[in-house]
Amino acid sequence: MSRYYLVVDLGTGNSRVALVTSEGAILGMRSFSNTYYRDEQYEDAQYFLPEEWKDKLLRGCVELCGEHPELQVSAISSAGARQSIVLLDRSGDAFYGLPNIDNRGRAYMGEVPDWEEIYRISGKWVTEDFDAAKLLGLRKVYPELYRRIGKITSVSEWIAQIFTGRTVIEPSQACETQLYDIGERKWSEKVCDCYGFDMEILPELCPAGTAAGPVLPEYRKLLGLTDDAVFVVGGADTQIALRQVKIGVGDIAVVSGTTSPVVTLMKEKFYDPQQRVWTDANLGGKTYQIEMNPGVTGLNYQRICSMLAGDWSYEELEKAYALKTAFHCTASFSSLLFYERRPLRRGGFFMRSPLDAAIDKTDLLWSVLGDIACSIYEQYSNLRSLTGNHSTYLLGCGGGFQSRALCQMLSDLTGCQLRLRSGFDQATVQGLTLVCNECLNEPGPSSAGEWITYEPRASQLIHRYYPVWLKNRDEANQK
Repeated sequence: MSRYYLVVDLGTGNSRVALVTSEGAILGMRSFSNTYYRDEQYEDAQYFLPEEWKDKLLRGCVELCGEHPELQVSAISSAGARQSIVLLDRSGDAFYGLPNIDNRGRAYMGEVPDWEEIYRISGKWVTEDFDAAKLLGLRKVYPELYRRIGKITSVSEWIAQIFTGRTVIEPSQACETQLYDIGERKWSEKVCDCYGFDMEILPELCPAGTAAGPVLPEYRKLLGLTDDAVFVVGGADTQIALRQVKIGVGDIAVVSGTTSPVVTLMKEKFYDPQQRVWTDANLGGKTYQIEMNPGVTGLNYQRICSMLAGDWSYEELEKAYALKTAFHCTASFSSLLFYERRPLRRGGFFMRSPLDAAIDKTDLLWSVLGDIACSIYEQYSNLRSLTGNHSTYLLGCGGGFQSRALCQMLSDLTGCQLRLRSGFDQATVQGLTLVCNECLNEPGPSSAGEWITYEPRASQLIHRYYPVWLKNRDEANQK
C-alpha cells in the first residue's frame, strides 16, 4: 500500500512542490517563479522575502492536496539550492533571504584572514559565493539587520522550520555556509572567528532521512495530513538529486541543470593544496563529495532555444542535431574555469568572417550544446586525474539530459558509458521520495528503475569540435 508525500524543491529561478507516492509516481506538481530584489547599496546584491515564497509554496500544497482529497499525506520533505540561506529572528520568524545569486560580500573578502586554513577546514575557497561572505556583507552595510538574527538556516531546512517550528540544517547545506568543519563534522569555531560571527546563530545539525519533528497541527488540518505526519529532513539539491542515481564511493556523476556540477564520492576527506576542487559534505556528512563545476550551462541552452527555436519541439531539435555532419561555429558561454579558480568573463559565438552563408540557427543551437558537453568533459577529466577515481562509467541525472544529443556527446568525449536511471529528469523529486521512504521504513519502488545507457563512439563530430572550442574559448579569455 502506497504512502503519499509532499516534496518541495526550491531552485534558483523557479521552485516547485509535488505530490508523490512512495513508489515514486508523481501525482501532481505546482511551480512558481522565485522573486528577487536588487539592493543598490552593493555592486551586486539580491535578496528575497521569505513570506512571499512561503505564500506561493503553501498555495501549491493546498491545491495539490485539494485535487486528491481521498489521499492523506504522511510526510513532507524539501531540497534547496546550495549557498542560499534564510535569516530568522529570535522569535523564529523568517525576515530576510540571501540567495546563491547574491554577491554582497565580494568587496569585503580581503578582510578575511587565514584563507588557506579556511579552505582546509571548510573545503571551500574564500569567495563571495558562500553564505559566510553574504552575512559579512550584510553586517557591513546593515548592522541593525544583522543584529536581528537569531538563527540562520538553508532554504531547504527553512521549510522544515515552517512546518515543525524547529530550526535545523542538514550537513550537505551546512558545508555551503563555509562555517562547517567537514572533517570534524561540526560547526567550526575557527572559521566563525575569522568572519567575526557568533556561533549562536548556527542551527542544530540534523541528517537527511530523519524526522525534524511532527507537522504542526495547523498544517495537518490545512492540508488534510495524517495525524502522525512528519517533516523529513532533505538537504542540498545536488546531493538529493544524486540519491536518485544511487551514486556510490568511487563513482563519478554529473547533475545537468542550470549549472552542471561534476562530482565524485570519497569515503575519506580529500584535500587539494592547490584548491582546485570543492569538498562538500554528502547527505548526513558521512562521505565526501568532491566537485568541479563549469558554472552556468543549462541556462545558456534554455535561453538560446527560447530566442532561436521557440516554435520548435525538443524532438524536432534532436532530429536536426542527428543530421549534422559538420560545424560552422563554436560557442563559449560556460562561466567558470573551475580548476584555475577564475570566472570566464568573455563568451560568444566564434566563426569565420565574413558570415558563412551555410550557417543556420541549428548550428548556433548545436554549438551551445557542444559548449556544455565540452565544459563538463573538461571538469570530468581534471576531477578524474586529481582524485584517482577512474570509474568505467559516468552517472547522470537532471533535466539537461533530456537532450539525447548532449548525452551522446558526453559519452563520446569521456569514452565512458553514460548511465541514466529512469526518472532522471525529476531527480530531486525522486531523491526526496527515497529520503522519505528511508525515514518511514517504506520499501519504495519494487525495482530500482531501468537504466538508460549511451555507449561511447570514436571519431565523432564532437571530437573535431572540442580542440577548436578549447582554442577559441581560451583565446577569448586570456589573462
